[in-house]
This record gives sequence, C-alpha cells and structure tokens, in this order.
Amino acid sequence: MAYDSEDVEKILQIALTRKQEGEFSREQLLEMASELGISASTLEKTEQKWLMEQKEERSRRRLNTSRRRGFWGHLVAYLAVNLFLILLNLITSPGYFWAIFPLLGWGLGLFFHWWNVYQTNTEK
Repeated sequence: MAYDSEDVEKILQIALTRKQEGEFSREQLLEMASELGISASTLEKTEQKWLMEQKEERSRRRLNTSRRRGFWGHLVAYLAVNLFLILLNLITSPGYFWAIFPLLGWGLGLFFHWWNVYQTNTEK
C-alpha cells in the first residue's frame, strides 16, 4: 500500500499525539527528521518559522486580551456614570429626561468600541 505525503503527515501526527511521553528532546526531533529524510537545515528553517508563528500568536492573544479589558473598563464606566446621571435627572428634573443625551452619545461610542474589539479581525 502506498501513501501520499498528506496521508503520511496525518498518520505521523496521530501517532505523535498518542505517544505517552508528551515531550521530545531536540536530539529526538533531529533523529525523527533524519529518519524521514528531512535535512537538518530544512528542519532548522521550519523550526524558526514555527517559533516566529508561536511568538506572533502569543502577541496577538495578549493584544486581544488587552483590548477586551479596555472595553470592559469602558462599559463599567459607562454604566456607573449613566446610572448616576439618570438618578440625578430623576431627582432634579423628573419632568424632562435630559440624561438620554449623554446616554445615547456615549452609548454610540461604546457600541463602536465593542464593534472594534469583538467584530473586527484587524490588528492595531
């Protein structure tokens, strides 16, 4: 039976995940690569690329976490201040609901902040 490169890759990935050791040394990695006919220089380049991708992924996660925390801080401030303004409005002039203006204006800004954090895939 013959396997194409994609099948070999999938089989090896499954076998590696089932292996109980969990971690491999650099020497083991080099040995496996040589058994598969992969040169040390190719493995080194691939490893460097993988390390860079991992670093970028960690950086992206940190950025997203920071952006989400910023949004939640914004939301808490919005709720606290606008609750105060609504109470102040009801106490001082219950006949005219002027608190709607900061509520809607700031709410629009909060909506765009939410949209930027949770609905866009762009990095800033």
